[in-house]
Amino acid sequence: MSTLSGIPDQEIDTETLVFGVDEAGRGPLAGPVVAAAVALCKPRPAGLDDSKKLSAKRRASLDIAIRRRCAWAVGVVDVEMIDRINILGATMLAMTLAVERLAQTLGKDPHGVLIDGNMTPAGRAAGWRWEGQAIVGGDALEPAISAASIIAKEWRDRIMLDAARQHPQYGWERNKGYGTRDHMAALTEHGPCPLHRRSFAPVSQMILL
Repeated sequence: MSTLSGIPDQEIDTETLVFGVDEAGRGPLAGPVVAAAVALCKPRPAGLDDSKKLSAKRRASLDIAIRRRCAWAVGVVDVEMIDRINILGATMLAMTLAVERLAQTLGKDPHGVLIDGNMTPAGRAAGWRWEGQAIVGGDALEPAISAASIIAKEWRDRIMLDAARQHPQYGWERNKGYGTRDHMAALTEHGPCPLHRRSFAPVSQMILL
């Protein structure tokens, strides 16, 4: 597990402090799950949207702008912890780590946390103590969540690109650890590596073969 945060170079409204939170990497067969928390600056970066709707070039540009201008933090939960507590628990933990780190960076707890999806970490992750609101499709509806979705995806993609250089046989530079046809074929040929999630059925089935 790890966290990292950035201090903004533009004004953050701490009187009505709201964090947006999103995750990347719940579905892949390999690699960590990453959550990001963002407190938007004034003015916020233009063009924020669900990271999945943005071109790679636009997403990368916004990632740089958000991390330079706004307050942000990421929480990364590794494969060992995912296998230990399951992916839902690991996702809730990553969100909690990100919010905690951002609150520490700003020296102030948020008045509220907006979370993409249909559940919050309340009661699902030790240490969660904030007022959270789950918003289905929030990464396309709430700019702070959009910003978090961009940072989380770009952060995890960089992790998987680095992992691809260490384990080139799985094509992670293309599939980012998802169970694509080429990834499954590589799993069949080479078997899993330490970055594969043993608790995920396609990987555990390969171990049993």
